[in-house]
Amino acid sequence: MKTFSIGGVHPNGNKLSAGKPIVPAAVPQKAYILLGQHIGAPAKPIVALGDEVKVGQKIAEPGGFVSAAIYSSVSGKVSKIDNIVDASGYPRPAIIIDVQGDEWVDTIDRTDTIVRECDLTPEEIVKKVAEMGIVGMGGAQFPTQVKLAPPPTAKPECVVINGAECEPYLTADHALMLEHAEEILVGVSILMKAMKVNKAYIGVENNKMDAIQKLETAAKTFQGIEIVPLKMKYPQGGEKQLIQAIIDRYVGSGALPITTGALVQNVGTAFAVYQAVQKNKPLIERVVTVTGKSLAKPSNLLVRIGTPIQQLIDACGGLPEDTGKVISGGPMMGKAVATTEVPTTKGTSGITIMDQKDAHRGEVQPCIRCAKCVGACPMGLEPYLLAQLAEHGEFEREINEQIMDCLSCGACQFTCPANRPLLDYINLGKAKAGAILRSRSAKK
Repeated sequence: MKTFSIGGVHPNGNKLSAGKPIVPAAVPQKAYILLGQHIGAPAKPIVALGDEVKVGQKIAEPGGFVSAAIYSSVSGKVSKIDNIVDASGYPRPAIIIDVQGDEWVDTIDRTDTIVRECDLTPEEIVKKVAEMGIVGMGGAQFPTQVKLAPPPTAKPECVVINGAECEPYLTADHALMLEHAEEILVGVSILMKAMKVNKAYIGVENNKMDAIQKLETAAKTFQGIEIVPLKMKYPQGGEKQLIQAIIDRYVGSGALPITTGALVQNVGTAFAVYQAVQKNKPLIERVVTVTGKSLAKPSNLLVRIGTPIQQLIDACGGLPEDTGKVISGGPMMGKAVATTEVPTTKGTSGITIMDQKDAHRGEVQPCIRCAKCVGACPMGLEPYLLAQLAEHGEFEREINEQIMDCLSCGACQFTCPANRPLLDYINLGKAKAGAILRSRSAKK
């Protein structure tokens, strides 16, 4: 069975919500819709205080080439356009809507009928994806239309779909594959048409055999789509790791994944593309796993974007007494939130509630140069060195040590016997090194 060859770790899966059906979450009383739900420039509001909006109505335009449109996930009145704290802990601009009823725009096809045939040209598909505000649903939130317009030097050969969901605890993609396999495959076919390729692969880790079987059965009626079972290994879902595992090609340092001929998208993105192109539905809701060992009802919820995560936690039994940390995302790559009033976004794949025992960090000990972090790094880097350089402010040297190739997957910190905060320092170093590189580029 296939997997990537360099590094990787095997954390406990803790897939507590596996097999749980997707259940619609209640519509919030107030929606907090962030304008920066994607990599790139924040969207620009096109509504004003007091405006009444419907579900599926555009409320913000893209703020640049790398940006994405924002649509209202609720109906009601715009009560404020102001800064709110997001999952990062920083204030960000948002449109706040007081919810009144649940009135949708009439251009969205809300029926369950699956529409397989797509009559749009590749160029029209890309335009539609951009218009509907689709971004990467695996967490990166990269505007999808930008990925569908690779540089002229790139020669797309195939589409690679990430159904690995290797992050512990999370099961949103698994639930989506079980309940919407055919729609996902239509979405994959649309992505193939947009990229003008005739081959696609969907990689799924082998702890989801039911999803693999569901997709394989559905794929028999689709041309050129192959389901690829993968070994369980974290971070299997990384773009570079997935490409190497499935088509045995390597992404060079500093290069884009498309240079290997593969366009990589998440299964949730493929489903969102299907809804955008075939149902005229913008990205206004997504599946979110709400989970934790002490949580009464770990669940997979269909959530309107802008819903406060506290409402989702309440729907799953409330915050456990022994809560040590609430994480937006999973425990490896997610971010601990300072408040449960932060809203869900297009990239919110899960809410993980860690108990005090699991959330506690062990006492930091001196590095013993055991090289476990080096062996675990899926990019072949030296995490102990990168962390040390960041700690001492040697950011120029970090650039030479290829710190920008780091995935921030956390495999190094997970495996460190000395409890060193490797990822914390490496992320600091990446931010500083990235700023240096952008400054150099601006001066050219």
